[in-house]
Amino acid sequence: MKKFAFLLFSAATVLFCGCSTSPKEGYSIVDGVIVFDVPARAEGQHSVLRLTVDPIPVVRVGFIGLGMRGPGAVERFANIDGVEIVALCDLYPERVDKSQEILAGHNLPAAAPYSGEEGWKELCRRDDIDLVYICTPWQLHVPMAVYAMEHGKHVFCEKPLGTNVAQCKEAEKVVEAHPELVFQLGFMRRFDPSYAEAKRRVDAGEIGKVVLVRSCTQDPRSTIESTLKFLPHSGGQFLDMCVHDLDLIRWFTGSNIRNVWAIGGVFEFDLCRELHDTDNAAAMVQCENGAMGFLFANRTHAAGCNVETEIVGTHGTLRIAPVGARNLLQVVDEHGARQEYYPDFMSRWHTAFLAEMQAFTDHIRTGTHPADLTVYDGTAVSEAAYRCKESFETGKMLPIR
Repeated sequence: MKKFAFLLFSAATVLFCGCSTSPKEGYSIVDGVIVFDVPARAEGQHSVLRLTVDPIPVVRVGFIGLGMRGPGAVERFANIDGVEIVALCDLYPERVDKSQEILAGHNLPAAAPYSGEEGWKELCRRDDIDLVYICTPWQLHVPMAVYAMEHGKHVFCEKPLGTNVAQCKEAEKVVEAHPELVFQLGFMRRFDPSYAEAKRRVDAGEIGKVVLVRSCTQDPRSTIESTLKFLPHSGGQFLDMCVHDLDLIRWFTGSNIRNVWAIGGVFEFDLCRELHDTDNAAAMVQCENGAMGFLFANRTHAAGCNVETEIVGTHGTLRIAPVGARNLLQVVDEHGARQEYYPDFMSRWHTAFLAEMQAFTDHIRTGTHPADLTVYDGTAVSEAAYRCKESFETGKMLPIR
């Protein structure tokens, strides 16, 4: 059986944590190194990356979750060629009805409706569905993904992957058990044209080695009422918002995260304090390759949806949307000169969402897997977000376990 090793963290420094040396099933400790057993693979197979699956000319889709983000996903899929929307499911039937109106607006036939506690399972058991799109509360992501893949369905799951690391590991197992199926997580910023171009330049070595990634995410104040209703179910600001920033840090640095130190505060909304959460959050990140990251998130940007990213390299710097502008238009009037912001999250990332869906369905149609966006990215980002929350609560710098 092949083995691979992970170095133990030393307890002698604040940047590392100690670990138990008690033997456990599935690994052994050899000369201070944890050596994990891994399942035997087919000859020449090293991971589930770049495997091929049977191509599908028309991708038949079923949606689970039609509350906040689901209807937008239905709208986007209605604009993608080679896709057939077969079924719609939500706990509440009235939400299904609203999404049926989206299909009617595109002159598409009504989809099979499902609702109630067990409706999503009925959808997954259909033989005429290829892809299940999961856009439900976080705690349901993994159970639904596992059930769907066990019933032979490709899965697209919105972020975050799970509510704890154990759930994420469950998702990894089912993905590994079904290499014939495609799984992807919703880190849509990677598909935004500006971010994709920045990544191309980083990979081409145009700015040298990446030293620092600075990422700022600010939701608009105009949507704060719906945000406050969602907060008790959000998992907290680090898991809800900052997973995107953490993903970008890993993506641009090409490295896993080693340590996090998170801070934050409640400056306006007492509900956040009641939930042991923040309304403004920040974190410093150290990557395994030495690169650094800094992120900031808040929910009340006055002008609209503002997202800024800066990638600092040894030979140059890349900056993306430094003013959050929706276009290059400058408005000059009695109030002075200004640029207009995207009014909300969905309009800012519309192009990225659409490109993400197009890329995923293309993988299914052509029988290929995403090469650089996998279930393991979901686990790594989720674990970093959990540790950020724990760091915020304890005031300590924490290693990624």
